[in-house]
Amino acid sequence: MIEISNVSKIYENGARGLCDCNLFIEKGEFVFVVGSSGSGKSSLIRLLLKEIEPSSGKIIVDGQDIGKIKHRRLPYYRRKMGVVFQDFRLLKNKTVFENVAFAMQIVQASTREIRRAVPQVLALVGLAKKAKAYPNQLSGGEQQRTALARAIVNKPPILIADEPTGNLDPDTAWEIMTLLEDINDRGTTVVVATHAHDIVDDMQKRVIALKNGELVRDIAVRGAEWQGNYQEEEIEEELEEYIEEGYGDETQDD
Repeated sequence: MIEISNVSKIYENGARGLCDCNLFIEKGEFVFVVGSSGSGKSSLIRLLLKEIEPSSGKIIVDGQDIGKIKHRRLPYYRRKMGVVFQDFRLLKNKTVFENVAFAMQIVQASTREIRRAVPQVLALVGLAKKAKAYPNQLSGGEQQRTALARAIVNKPPILIADEPTGNLDPDTAWEIMTLLEDINDRGTTVVVATHAHDIVDDMQKRVIALKNGELVRDIAVRGAEWQGNYQEEEIEEELEEYIEEGYGDETQDD
């Protein structure tokens, strides 16, 4: 589904975003990307969204070399990805229904399709009774649910969530993560960049750890057992190390 081969990103000011990164994410996986400030999480997300170009290497998404995508075809590529941000990015002058419908209007869905799909996805995220509400009438959790509904209404094969719980209280954060897990169970590949170490530890999904632009750990969990090149005790020690180094206290973009 997502293949990153020898990818490096060096910015014009000399800052290193990623360094010779190799990564493969299978269709239907749920993956956490963790790391302290400056580790490369945001660079990885922006590269996948093709907001920036790699300095070297190749990125293949759903069988397509995205480095070969022409600018005029970029909107069609991005339709493969639903995106959820920390700051929600809702349209303040539109209702919940209209915010979600807007994503379908962009891809020129018919009015009939919109009227059928939007209530279904709002019900999925628990907002069926909030369809006529405006963003300023919603709690933070409800705003993020709206953003999540908008991200998945066109049924993208990949969902990318960039710090989706950063502005939420712990209980609401868990509600959002449960929704993401439900979406993943329906077949969507989910990639979550986060500093919420408690969620990462408890959900026991695959964890990709970045440090100074390098992929330093790739820990996969299958069922109740850890899978990978390390013993369970070693994996726990590595996770604790990253928590102590501060990825749980990140306050700025990478």
